[in-house]
Amino acid sequence: MSNYSELDLAGIRTARAELQSQEDAVSFVRRMAQGRLDIARDEQRRRSANMPTSNTATDLAGVFGQEHGGGSARPPRETNVSTDHPLVVELEQLCERIGFGSIRTLDVDALQRVIDELTAFENARSGERRALFDQIDALTAELVKRYKDGGANVDALLND
Repeated sequence: MSNYSELDLAGIRTARAELQSQEDAVSFVRRMAQGRLDIARDEQRRRSANMPTSNTATDLAGVFGQEHGGGSARPPRETNVSTDHPLVVELEQLCERIGFGSIRTLDVDALQRVIDELTAFENARSGERRALFDQIDALTAELVKRYKDGGANVDALLND
């Protein structure tokens, strides 16, 4: 963790906003990868249960309608990540390389590779996200410290 004591309040806020923007992008792409991973795992379950292929829209609604873990305790922020963001491009290239677009026609081994590659990608984004949260939390702690110690004016904060 870095020492942010050398930054002024504006610098801390700017650094925190930049990190939050990075975290938004990482979280967005991570959710995209999780969705594709859910689709791949559902295809694997469908095959192992020897269930016939049905309507794709109905299948997708079922996959995405499933209840998953608790998620983040942090309040959501509006996310605006462009399709040319490097992480979005990386995920798209990965999906193209592993044949995600042809998931229903992949053999068992290729389907498992899709799951493994998407899992590794999602895990990498999760690690990045945790590291960003650590930095954001350190900056937030520095802000709180300054307000508690009287090094920052709360009235100025309210006027920002």
